[in-house]
Amino acid sequence: MNEKILRYSLLAGAGIFFCMAVAHFFGLKYPLLFVYYDTPFYAYQDKIIAFALIAYLCLFVTAARLRAAVPAALVALTVTVLGLSAVNVSDALHSVLEGRSTLMYWAQTGIFGTYLGWLLVFHFRAGDYA
Repeated sequence: MNEKILRYSLLAGAGIFFCMAVAHFFGLKYPLLFVYYDTPFYAYQDKIIAFALIAYLCLFVTAARLRAAVPAALVALTVTVLGLSAVNVSDALHSVLEGRSTLMYWAQTGIFGTYLGWLLVFHFRAGDYA
């Protein structure tokens, strides 16, 4: 049962990454699909992010199908959560916010962190770490 939950959770993540890729490709700035939704952006950068999100999608689909790929997906998501956290406290972000709060960015980072925790729990509960 734990392995099945892990598999479907990874596929759900792949679905989110797909939606995020579409949002970035077309410049649809909605929270969660576009973490820094209310900051200045360059369309070409968002297209690059869209392509990188397709790599995440492929990684998570592969991890859902091949248990040996799960640790790589977990490492990628961990680095993402740490990276978002670093951006959230960066001077570069604060310089474009003009005094606005980072609360929504932290909330979204927390959602990704919670998802990471969920995956970790079911990865270890499923055993046979590959």
